[in-house]
Amino acid sequence: MAEKTLTRMDLAEAVHAEVGLSRNDSADLVESVLQHVSDALVRGESVKISSFGTFSIRDKAARMGRNPKTGEEVPISPRRVLTFRPSHLMKDKVAAGNKS
Repeated sequence: MAEKTLTRMDLAEAVHAEVGLSRNDSADLVESVLQHVSDALVRGESVKISSFGTFSIRDKAARMGRNPKTGEEVPISPRRVLTFRPSHLMKDKVAAGNKS
């Protein structure tokens, strides 16, 4: 499996190559899109990107957990977690990539 990580710079470079914007404008565009996505998530909104997937926030209640090493019960505080649900098209695309 590939160990390459896609970075903001890679996205900006792809925008530069595909759209023809300057490198600075491409980087600003990528930053702006990511900022809009993160702002919406902070507000508790879902972010749906067609043919890609849906990012959403889930509120998890407080509960009792257990330290696996000592067996001691430990309270786990309530928290918000980010979840991602890929679209069926994305799932199919990833599965097809595994076969080649």
